[in-house]
Amino acid sequence: MSFFEIKKKRISTVCNVGGVLIGGGNPIVVQSMTDTDTANISKTVDQIILLANAGSEIVRITVNNDESAKAVPAIIKTIKNSGCDVPIVGDFHFNGHILLKKYPEMAQSLSKFRINPGNVGRGPRHDKNFVTFIEIAKEFNKPVRIGVNAGSLDADLLAKKMDQNAQNNFPLSAEEVEIESLVESALSSAETAIDLGLSENMIIISCKVSKVKEMVEVYRKIANQSNFPLHLGLTEAGMGLKGVAATSSALSILLNDGIGDTIRSSLTPEVGGDRAKEVRLCQEILQALDLRSFRPSVTSCPGCGRTTSTFFRELAETIQGKIDSNMASWKNDFPGVESLKIAIMGCIVNGPGESKSADIGISLPGTGENPKAPVYVDGKLTQTLSGSSISNQFLDIVEEYIKQRWSK
Repeated sequence: MSFFEIKKKRISTVCNVGGVLIGGGNPIVVQSMTDTDTANISKTVDQIILLANAGSEIVRITVNNDESAKAVPAIIKTIKNSGCDVPIVGDFHFNGHILLKKYPEMAQSLSKFRINPGNVGRGPRHDKNFVTFIEIAKEFNKPVRIGVNAGSLDADLLAKKMDQNAQNNFPLSAEEVEIESLVESALSSAETAIDLGLSENMIIISCKVSKVKEMVEVYRKIANQSNFPLHLGLTEAGMGLKGVAATSSALSILLNDGIGDTIRSSLTPEVGGDRAKEVRLCQEILQALDLRSFRPSVTSCPGCGRTTSTFFRELAETIQGKIDSNMASWKNDFPGVESLKIAIMGCIVNGPGESKSADIGISLPGTGENPKAPVYVDGKLTQTLSGSSISNQFLDIVEEYIKQRWSK
C-alpha cells in the first residue's frame, strides 16, 4: 500500500441518528452546532437551516434550561415544515437528566442526546444522574453520544488516576494520565450504559481535546479498544488560520488512519462571521482526502514570476463563484457533478500536465508567452482559446461538459 493511501477503514457498529447512518463503513457524516440562544426559536431555526443548507447532515443545539427545553419541539416542527429534515441533537450538561425527565415532548422530538460524563455530578450523584439519563434514552429509544472533554473531565476519575500514577515506580506524565483518564471515562461510561440496557448500536463516543497530538493519541487508543462509532473533533480549535490548520491536521491524521465516523470542526467564528464555515471546512477535509465529494474542485496554481498577470486568478475566482451559485440546482439536475475536477493554470510549466489530469483544464499563458490558452477535456487537447473573451468561452465549455456528462 502506498504511503499516501487511506488506511483500511475501521468498521464500527452502525448507529441510526434520525435516519442518518453513522459507522459501519457508511460515508463519514458532517455535523455542526448552533450558537444561538435555543430559547430564541426564530434565530435557532434560521441557523439550523443555514447549517443544513451548507451541508451539515446533523445539527446539535444547546439545551441548558427550561426555556430552551420548551423551545425544542417548536424548533423541530418549524424546520420540518420548511422542508428541512436534518436530525437535531440535544446537547446536555449538568442538568440534562432533569430537563429530559421534566420535558418528555422535548426528549421525544430530538434525534439524539449528548451527555458529558464529567458534567453529571460528583460522587453518588454522578452515578444516579447518569442512570436517569440512560433510562430516559431507553424509554424514548434515542441514541446517545457519550462526549468526554478534556476541559470537563470527570474530576473524581482524574484525581484517582493521578494518585495511582504517583505510586508508580515510573510515573507517566500528566498529559499521559489525562489521556488514559479520557479513554477510561468514555469507555467505562459506555459499558455502564450497556449494563443499564442501552443497546451497543445506540452509543457513539467522542473524546475531545484542544491539542492535536493528544487528540490523535486518545482516538487511536479508543479505536483499538472499542467498536463504537467515533465522532471526531478538536474542541476549542481557535480562530482563523490557526483553527483551520489545527482542525485539518487533527482530523486528517485520524481519517487517514481509517478512524472516525462523523466529524465537526469547532472553529471560533469571527464576530458576525459565517457559522457555516465549520461545515465547509469538514467537507473540504473529506474531499481533500478523497473520502467524499461535495462540490466540483478547482485546482489552480499560486502564481509566480511567470504569472504576473492576474487573469488566471480572476478566472479561478469566476469559476469558483459559478460553482457556489449553481451547486444547489446542479446537484438536482446533474447528479454526480460534485466529482467534477477543473484545473486553471497560469503558465506553460505545469499547466498542460495539470489540465490533462483534470476533467476540464485550461493552461493560460504566462508572462511573455504566446497569448493562447489550450483547453483539455478528459485529458485531450480539444481547442485553443484566445482574445478578450477567454473567460466566457471557458465557462461555456464547463457548462456544456456538465450537461453532456451528468444530465438526467
